[in-house]
Amino acid sequence: MQHWATEPGSEELSLAERAYRAIRDRLVMLEIRPGAPINEEQLGQSLGVGRTPVREALKRLQYERLITTYPRRGTFATDVNITDLAHISEVRQELEPLAAAQAARRATATDRAALTLLRRELAGGDVRAHEAAELMRLDLQVHRAIYAATHNPYLEDTLVRHDNLATRIWCLFVDRLSDMAGHVEEHGPLIEAIVGGDPDRAAELARSHVEGFERAVREAI
Repeated sequence: MQHWATEPGSEELSLAERAYRAIRDRLVMLEIRPGAPINEEQLGQSLGVGRTPVREALKRLQYERLITTYPRRGTFATDVNITDLAHISEVRQELEPLAAAQAARRATATDRAALTLLRRELAGGDVRAHEAAELMRLDLQVHRAIYAATHNPYLEDTLVRHDNLATRIWCLFVDRLSDMAGHVEEHGPLIEAIVGGDPDRAAELARSHVEGFERAVREAI
């Protein structure tokens, strides 16, 4: 099942970019399980693309630590190692507040409209009725929208990659997490601070969100 239309402008993307985003999110959401072999032909068939776009996508995903290639053995989805949590959190605790503050300063009218739509979805009253996978997709959407609103492609790229790795850890322990919906709902005040142009408040909420994520996972282990 494809989710190629989940990001703005996806209809204009190249086949390689579309393949990359689709495979990336399968890996992030653990639809391709950690340690599972990566079969280029099967992926191409499931995505309706040839091997060349898939190979281009896999090169990027190896750089992003989502897949690993072993000589004479093949390519596999990277294992989720809980010892990586501290390293990933260390980066995110510094950069997530920066991104939130810059988004509050730089968000365009289009960015604010997109974030406001996500805020409405969070406030819709049925967030707690969502399945875990739906909550994780919503969480990814919010993070990616905030990163895009920074209008700093280097910051955005770095945070997307680290958020993807954090989400894999989150997905691995989702059955043990006590308040997944509450974690996602925390984005509401953060979005309000960004849309309202309050960088200090946005940074404070982003830092608290990352710290809460690490704490929740450690409690679930």
